[in-house]
Amino acid sequence: MRSRYADNPVYTTRDGSQIRELMHPGVHGNARQSLAEAMVEPGAETRLHRHSDSEELYHVLAGRGEVTLAGRTFVLQPGDTVCIPPQTAHKIRNTGTERLRFLCMCVPPYAHEDTELLE
Repeated sequence: MRSRYADNPVYTTRDGSQIRELMHPGVHGNARQSLAEAMVEPGAETRLHRHSDSEELYHVLAGRGEVTLAGRTFVLQPGDTVCIPPQTAHKIRNTGTERLRFLCMCVPPYAHEDTELLE
């Protein structure tokens, strides 16, 4: 199976980030995971939230930011990868002057209904 970048529209998730699904079972036919490009504009941040089922991996492509995981904050820059276990409260903030772009892989795949907003 194959997914073309230009064929995947951008949408806003429940936490407020802009997402482009690169591969998702509901669209592309893969089985157990989803992969998306996420974007957060300069000065913006996502809402604090958690996923009851999904484990997420964030891999930073461009920009600078901070991720807060269960109350601890870590600086992010291109090349950094973060694992977010299920049930972990988290949010990401763009601290730079350019768009923060990162890949987000979810297992099981991302689902709006698996996102619980905490603020």
